[in-house]
Parts: sequence; C-alpha cells; structure tokens
Amino acid sequence: MATVAFIGLGNMGGPMAANLIKAGMTVTVFDLMPAAVDALTAQGALSAKTACGAAASADVVISMLPAGKHVSSLYLGDASNKGLLDVVSKDTLLIDCSTIDAATAQLVGSKAAQKGIEFMDAPVSGGTAGAAAGTLTFICGGTDAAFNKAQTVLTVMGANIFHAGQVGAGQIAKICNNMLLSVLMVGTSESLQLGIDNGLDPKILSDIMKVSSGGNWTLEKYNPCPDVMDNVPSSKGYQGGFMVDLMVKDLGLSQQAALASNSSTPMGALARSLYVNHARQGHGRLDFSSIFEQFSQKK
Repeated sequence: MATVAFIGLGNMGGPMAANLIKAGMTVTVFDLMPAAVDALTAQGALSAKTACGAAASADVVISMLPAGKHVSSLYLGDASNKGLLDVVSKDTLLIDCSTIDAATAQLVGSKAAQKGIEFMDAPVSGGTAGAAAGTLTFICGGTDAAFNKAQTVLTVMGANIFHAGQVGAGQIAKICNNMLLSVLMVGTSESLQLGIDNGLDPKILSDIMKVSSGGNWTLEKYNPCPDVMDNVPSSKGYQGGFMVDLMVKDLGLSQQAALASNSSTPMGALARSLYVNHARQGHGRLDFSSIFEQFSQKK
C-alpha cells in the first residue's frame, strides 16, 4: 500500500483523504485548520506539524488548495520557507488536485522536472458528493509514467480518470468544462423561469426538456429550480454543492486562458459577469445553481 501525504483538508480534500484511509493506505495529513486534521486522525490518519513534515517520507503527495499562489508556495517555498520540492525524494509522485491557472501548474511541473521529480496536475469534477462517494472525475496533466503511477491512489477516490496531456493540460480541460457548465446552468435557469412565467409546471417542463434537444446535465442531475429534484442544493436552500465564489474563480481562470490564447468565449464572459453580479449581491457561499434566483420573480 502506498504511503500518502494529503495537504489541504477542506470540503473536497477531507473526504478524499478519508477514502484513502478506508482503502487501508497510510495517510499523513496537514491543514492550517486543526479541526480538519482532527477529523481525519479520528478516522485513522497520522498528522504532521508542517506540510513538509507530512510529505518528507511519502510515496505520493496529494494537495487540494484554494488558488495558484497557495500551490506555488507549497511546492516551491519562498525566502523563509522550504517547499515540498526541497524535501521529497526523486521517487515521490506529486499530485495537485487544486483548480488553478495552468501557468502555475506548468511552473511547478518544470521546477519538479529539473529535480527529477514527477508532478501532475489533476483537478477534479464531481463536487463534495463525489468526493465523499469516491466517484470523482480526475482530469490529469503529466507524463505517461506519472499518470500510470497515480492510478493506485486516484482509483480509490474517483470513478473516471482522464489523461488530458502534459502538465497544465488538466487545468485547461477543467476550466473548459466548468465554463460550459456555467453556461448550461444559466441557460437552464432562464428557460425554466420562462416556462414558469407562462404557467408551466417546472417539473413537467424539466421532464420534457430532459428527453428533447435541450437536454443537459443540469436538467438530469442538478436542477436549479427548487423542489423539482430531490437531494440537490436547489431543494435545500442552495446549501452545499459548489459555491458561487468558486464558480467565479473558475470562470476568471477560463477568461485568463482565453485572453492568453486569443480565444473567443462570449458566452463564458457573459456567464462570468452574471455570476460575479450574483456573488456581489451576497450569494457567494450559496451553490452555483442559485443563479436561478436571478431570473425568478420570487427573488
């Protein structure tokens, strides 16, 4: 069994690490929040006082952090602190599951390669429910050797594992997916509200559209209209799931990538504007399907 260091035990990282523990792996955890560490040690994890301490003797290091600056600091360090690249062995596989800009992933990957260390970016899709159930989708960027070695841990945490290309490719694929998801969620929300405004039952309309040419994932799995679908955030006051603030972050990353490649993404840009406005109205910590309220007459 692999010895794993898991750094970043938030809403996604915590349950991901828990699945590795359940699989019988030796998992050493680190997080800046003591309560998050305590929750994992109660399930059988070991703890470390520092991220470097957790990673020093691990076969595999997995990180799940908020943004590129955190990933860069963790792996590369700074003038006063060592980074993970300074303490891990050449046989250690580094896997960053954060959703960040591709440039930062590529920088860390380049620095790791210079030291003979394999680094892979592997952002995830599937939300907190997928993290808990071990059914996440991993979108990986790295060498064939890194991808093959990562299967030992990724198959414990996920059901779909893709190799998108070299380091950074996982980030690009992830933000393309989330940009499309945001557009689908906005379009689904305004379509359902149009039906409601004209006297239709949103559940019946959803059933019609699901099997018609407008069918999409949001209608099938994540309906944004309250009380149409059970066990989704819209029927729980938009609590849980994927926060608006995180969608704003990912849409910002997609637009940065579009500018860098001179790509035309008018729908993505509009979706970002709508989500930024939604967040500025105080809804940043609600699930992203709450964009439905921007179109509802009951908002």
